[in-house]
Amino acid sequence: MKFVKFLIVGLGNIGQDYKGTRHNIGFETIDRLCFLTQTEMKVDKLGELGLLKHKGKQIYLLKPSTYMNLSGKAVRYWLEQLKIPVENCLIVVDELQLDFGKQRLRPKGSDGGHNGLKSINDCLNTQQYPRLRVGIGNQFSKGSQVNYVLGKWSSEEEIELISILDYAAETVLSFCTQGIKNTMDRYNQERKQKE
Repeated sequence: MKFVKFLIVGLGNIGQDYKGTRHNIGFETIDRLCFLTQTEMKVDKLGELGLLKHKGKQIYLLKPSTYMNLSGKAVRYWLEQLKIPVENCLIVVDELQLDFGKQRLRPKGSDGGHNGLKSINDCLNTQQYPRLRVGIGNQFSKGSQVNYVLGKWSSEEEIELISILDYAAETVLSFCTQGIKNTMDRYNQERKQKE
């Protein structure tokens, strides 16, 4: 039986300084997925890699160790290495233009000023790959965008974060099993607040 393979890439920056920052919500989504499915990540070339087998699919999880601005290097390497078509590669990324708690799955698109996506566009020579943008909000004053993006979650945000990450993880698994269109129809709604 031939498994259909997927590569799910959470974008972020490695190192303690960046742990728990808004820019690392891609890493946090992968971590949450590993926790929920008991998948182990191992240090490998250009990142940490894990393999999750789910409903007949082989889902490779990747957290690049190249830092955000060179994410494309790791994505290209593992797509080639694992022989995974680009449409089966989903990039999970932080998004300033979406409110905290919202997310948008798209089959393609521009980098929107995001350095991680810019690097991937450059390395893959295309913008035609799926991405899951997870909203981090934009509650910062003019000129303080970098500090906001690289800032830590507030204690209020941290309380909500787990259910946001659960929803993103669910979206990832749906993408791999139900396809992008069905997943967009179902998961591009606003996350239901827990009662």
